Amino acid sequence: MSEHIDLIRSSDRLTDDIDYAYAAVTTARTVYTAGACPLDTDGSTVAPGDFQAQARRCVTNLEAALDEAGAALTDVVKYTVYVASSRQEDLVEAWDVVRASFGEHDAPATLLGVAALGYDDQLVEVEAVAALK
Repeated sequence: MSEHIDLIRSSDRLTDDIDYAYAAVTTARTVYTAGACPLDTDGSTVAPGDFQAQARRCVTNLEAALDEAGAALTDVVKYTVYVASSRQEDLVEAWDVVRASFGEHDAPATLLGVAALGYDDQLVEVEAVAALK
């Protein structure tokens, strides 16, 4: 865990049956990322139709953006996963990939099903807020 981020977990007022923290507290400088999309360096959408592969590419691109800002996934205070589907199993398929990327750093997160995303064949997008040391 990052020493500059305090992750707030369950108390007796909230269920502890979730795999992320309920809130995060930091006094550090903040990085806000744009939504990381499943795009190759040439701008093409990777793996049309594959929620897991697109989620992996989103995380790779998120890590690159965070690195450019001097941060890493372990500095993320909150993240949001957008999935272009109304089917819960599609959302969970993408979520499982993204959530696994964070390992033990169980930052607060939101998972949303949306009608559409901005690029052709895009199914997944991930945005984050990170705290710099």
